[in-house]
Amino acid sequence: MENEKIVVGLDIGTTKICAIVGRKNEFGKLEVLGMGKAESDGVIRGIVTNIDKTVAAIEKAVRQAEDEAGIDIRVVNVGIAGQHIKSSIHHGSITRDSNEDEITIEDINRLNNDMYRIVIPPGSEIIHVMPQDYTVDYEDGIKDPVGMSGVKLEADFHVITAQTNAINNINKCVRRAGLEIENLILEPLASSLAVLSDEEKEAGICLIDIGGGTTDIAIFHDNIIRHTAVIPFGGNIITSDIKQGCMVMQHQAELLKTKFGKAIGEEASPNEIVSIPGIRNRAPKEISIKNLAHIIEARMEEIVELAHMEIITSGFENRLAGGIVITGGGSQLNSLKQLVEYMTGMDARIGYPNEHLGRSKVDAVKSPMYATSVGLVLSGFRALDERENRYNESKEHVKSHTGRKRESTGDFFSKILNKTKGLLIDDLDGKNDY
Repeated sequence: MENEKIVVGLDIGTTKICAIVGRKNEFGKLEVLGMGKAESDGVIRGIVTNIDKTVAAIEKAVRQAEDEAGIDIRVVNVGIAGQHIKSSIHHGSITRDSNEDEITIEDINRLNNDMYRIVIPPGSEIIHVMPQDYTVDYEDGIKDPVGMSGVKLEADFHVITAQTNAINNINKCVRRAGLEIENLILEPLASSLAVLSDEEKEAGICLIDIGGGTTDIAIFHDNIIRHTAVIPFGGNIITSDIKQGCMVMQHQAELLKTKFGKAIGEEASPNEIVSIPGIRNRAPKEISIKNLAHIIEARMEEIVELAHMEIITSGFENRLAGGIVITGGGSQLNSLKQLVEYMTGMDARIGYPNEHLGRSKVDAVKSPMYATSVGLVLSGFRALDERENRYNESKEHVKSHTGRKRESTGDFFSKILNKTKGLLIDDLDGKNDY
């Protein structure tokens, strides 16, 4: 266990803060060693609004995960979300010295690194630069140019920015909790690692991650991230609607939503009634399940409509053969899959983070609400872009191959040297008389 890589994902969400400890097993699957979670009081719509409360929740979650996994946690992969996240497409190019040499991984890295120098709005920082298609000497539509010949290398880049203050507040909370950040990752990208297969990303798919404060969108096509967006509504706003519409307490509204809520009003029975205890010596309140479903349906329709608008805006609406995958805590709402299919006209499924999970100590991680947390752990083992995974593997292969070559060449020369020495000694002894 000491020699194996162990990664910790820390999801600082609006409703919960979750820490998951994981490692790869002998079959290459993720084995969860421990999990800790705490209620999140200092985060609103993905943005840290109270440093002290957030630090206390992080410490609690990390302590639980440490106790369960039996390790000390020092470094974490952290997710970032919120309405301040913006994505845009930028074009970049470099001119190489010669068209005789092949385009190398170093050329790709130089082009990628150049994108971090682009001018962005004040108060923002670039968190991800995701290459789309490349162009080599005006030949466009190239997915992987490594090994080709050419002088001018260009590419379109999906650049994701976040507010500097939001990043600083996350950094401050994590540091105060006695931890270091290894990677800061956009949450829908982390979720995509946990719930989407390579075939789905190749065919074209839209991930809708319904969290407590925000709904995150990520669109993939040809195994490349094409569009990301954050909608400032999530499960908490549905709870607020129930609280106001049914005139109940916040925790009662949350229980009504999770136990009796349906995303389609027509599917609820008109005769079903739930009795809620009254406040201090008041009579119990009776809530109609059908009314509850209509309140939920109204807000859910708005969220799905906004998500559908993002799909249309991306320009990939008619190229998503894989349809839609819904994940996050909000995806557990009854009949949500049918509502999404009805409103978008696309196939949908609920995304469970068991795509890359092996046998784990904690079974709860298989719930859609932990998709982001599991994805943050997976991001420690694989890159967000599958091309980057390939480049890293080829680098390792070249290293090991070069090492073997050197070793075998060294052996070859040492054998010749030993043989020569033997001949010289024999000659000196007078055994080789010609």
